[in-house]
Amino acid sequence: MLVTSRSAAEYRAMFDLSPADLTGRVLDCCAGGSGFAADVPDAIAVDPAYALGYDEMARLVRAGLRDGDRMIDANRDRFEWEWYGTTERRAAMRLDAAESFLADLRARPGRYVAASLPDLPLAADSVELALCSHLLFTWANQLDEQWHHRAIAELVRVARREVRIFPLVLQGSGEPVEFLDRLRSSLPANELREVPYRFQRGARHMLVIDAGTTSSTA
Repeated sequence: MLVTSRSAAEYRAMFDLSPADLTGRVLDCCAGGSGFAADVPDAIAVDPAYALGYDEMARLVRAGLRDGDRMIDANRDRFEWEWYGTTERRAAMRLDAAESFLADLRARPGRYVAASLPDLPLAADSVELALCSHLLFTWANQLDEQWHHRAIAELVRVARREVRIFPLVLQGSGEPVEFLDRLRSSLPANELREVPYRFQRGARHMLVIDAGTTSSTA
């Protein structure tokens, strides 16, 4: 199991987050070893790996740093480096994120919920904003269109205001997802929005879904 650590700065760029976006409760799903919840006062992180407990999570997170760096080094041509600047800066951000995550997991374990899409143990409209990085669409060659529909419906259910999903291309190849447009046609009001973050080639947009259109009419 590869548990990835991403920093709050990366999240702000991946999801084009402003301070106003972070007012109210924010969901990070599936969060892995992200430092986002540790950095945002009213955030909750969800990932099935949290069921493993602190010691195993610490081992997986630190192994994920090593394995992730090796994967990047072996496939450098698949990535853009303008946002990070250097490989060293990226590695330092991920290390800081991992340590922030582990410290927060130990200090405030109640913020880290062991669960996974498409079934979340959260009440309807219990967060203002739901974020999902590097799961939906990233693994569309393994998780089919029906699963994506159920997973997005669940994120919309728990979010009062918006759902944001990044990236929208396949892991590794950066190829577009065949069913993205068809799936969007079945969702509440939504748009593709360009984000400041640059890393995987072809990954320049997030999907923004207006969850409020369903909450207001429920």
